[in-house]
Amino acid sequence: MALPNLRDEIAHAAARMIAEDGLDYSTAKRKAVRQLLGQSAPPRREYMPDNTEVEEALRDYLAIYMGDTQPQRLRELRESALGLMQWLESFQPYLTGAVWNGTAGEHSDIVLQCFTDSPKDVAIFLLNEGIDFDVEERPDFRGRGTVEAMHFERDGEGVVLAVYDHDALRGALKPGPDGRAERGDTRAVGQLLAVDEGQA
Repeated sequence: MALPNLRDEIAHAAARMIAEDGLDYSTAKRKAVRQLLGQSAPPRREYMPDNTEVEEALRDYLAIYMGDTQPQRLRELRESALGLMQWLESFQPYLTGAVWNGTAGEHSDIVLQCFTDSPKDVAIFLLNEGIDFDVEERPDFRGRGTVEAMHFERDGEGVVLAVYDHDALRGALKPGPDGRAERGDTRAVGQLLAVDEGQA
């Protein structure tokens, strides 16, 4: 199979797994490679689609196979995200991930990033609110290893809350490689919801 076609096949197989099974991008790509190439060893780097290619394939998949249900689910998640952000207002929350970029589906968590001078205050706030959370590590968007994140459920939705120091906010506001914003504050999420409502 020619290289561009193979990358495309892997991207679309991964997109299906993300949409139907809720896999993360990295796991979905590895499973797609095993499914298509039947090998346990990682393929050459040039075979592997990047996350932008997988995201585009995911958008195609959602439009074709879940176009009657995904937009409503996305609106529900964004409404929940806005409520969470208002609740966490003192920690400067930003929405990112699939709920922000519009590819969220049935299995998607709401991923928030908080920027605060005292990260421990976020954990204390959650404990005082009676929130039972698990602590996990997530990749730092600045490419500096990992950051601490709390994973919990609120109002029936899974939430991942990654905590950064306040200085990280400057870099967070830079657009991604494709020129699009990679996260948004409460105002930006409100604007997304207004657009969603107009398209309903």
